[in-house]
Amino acid sequence: MTWIECAVIVLAGTGAGIINTVAGSGTLITFPVLLWAGLPPVAANVANIIGLAPGSVSGAVGYRKELSGSRSRVVRFSAAALLGGACGAVLLAALPSGVFRMAAPVLIAVALLLVIAEPWLGQRLATWRENAPPHGSRGMVAAVFLTGVYGGYFGAGQGVILLALMTVLMSEPLQQVNALKNVLQGVNNVASALMFILIARVEWPVVALLAGGAIVGGQVGAGLGRRVPPTVLRAFIVVVGVVGIIQLVR
Repeated sequence: MTWIECAVIVLAGTGAGIINTVAGSGTLITFPVLLWAGLPPVAANVANIIGLAPGSVSGAVGYRKELSGSRSRVVRFSAAALLGGACGAVLLAALPSGVFRMAAPVLIAVALLLVIAEPWLGQRLATWRENAPPHGSRGMVAAVFLTGVYGGYFGAGQGVILLALMTVLMSEPLQQVNALKNVLQGVNNVASALMFILIARVEWPVVALLAGGAIVGGQVGAGLGRRVPPTVLRAFIVVVGVVGIIQLVR
């Protein structure tokens, strides 16, 4: 890789770390960048998930105050996220690479639609939250597991999906819900990363560049990231995601 490609990957990792901590969908930035840098789709996805895992953990640590008193729930939901992430990683490694190449543009498109619809979904789901169980439900555990499978297989938009589900199935304030989302996303990414390390070929130089940026981005996202206008983040994610789709289908 050239120094320009290395610098762009670090910057993409930082941006993804911020966005994943604030809302989700940071993969829509890093995945297209890795394709641009010349990595095949499956190799890019593996490097992407492993490289962003430390950023997810960093963001979760940054939100630790909002998780006070939630230990039992965090453990229960984290177990579902852990199992889901491992299952998704196995699916990615087991299925032919052509399956991922065909599925990735569709998954990115769905994730982009979720990013665009997030404000509308938030308004529609707000009234549902009044009757939601205060600590989640079995349905929430199942939702975390299924979202974890998706996250282990691809992951773009996983944070947005988790936020949408938790606003329906839980009644806590948004900041606490977002803090829990960061923990579950971090657990899911770590589980997927460990599986990939064991069963897949990993582009470690790319992982190191992404991880360095993502760790910084996770801390920034937990602090200053809340001040960035959501519309700006959403527009940037959509543009980069469209570029990723073009890279995959051409």
